[in-house]
Amino acid sequence: MKSRTLMSISAVIVWFAATSLVHAADPALGTWKLNVAKSKYSPGPAPKSGNITFEASGDAVKRTGEQVAADGKKSSLSYTAKMDGKFYPVTGADLYDEISIKKIDDHNTEAAMKRGGKAAVSAKRNVSKDGKVMTITITGTNAKGEKINNVIVYDKQ
Repeated sequence: MKSRTLMSISAVIVWFAATSLVHAADPALGTWKLNVAKSKYSPGPAPKSGNITFEASGDAVKRTGEQVAADGKKSSLSYTAKMDGKFYPVTGADLYDEISIKKIDDHNTEAAMKRGGKAAVSAKRNVSKDGKVMTITITGTNAKGEKINNVIVYDKQ
């Protein structure tokens, strides 16, 4: 009985350690501030400001963020998702209500987003080798039927 308990405890410790190592390798973890001057929004206008926080949540990543649009309207977007290519719910996004994320390498991920079960937009995220700049490129079509090609730059805080 004691050996089973020790094995169970050991297994939990190994799982937590492995989870910590996976997240420790993700340079996107932390808080990021939108760099409006370096970002490009097509179609515009660009937001006034924004921030994103990525944090480890078990074997998933929790993303929260707020943005102030050009007209001053505030919005927030959040999700918790694993980087396993499966779809997870998103709250607060106008363009999509589900996201699927795949890790490409230590600095790059790709995401597909759906709205009402239909493909909406896709994104590629890159964190610079020094971990100070994150660039997210979003392509697809917005609710008005306009093509989107946004290159959004964030600085690590």
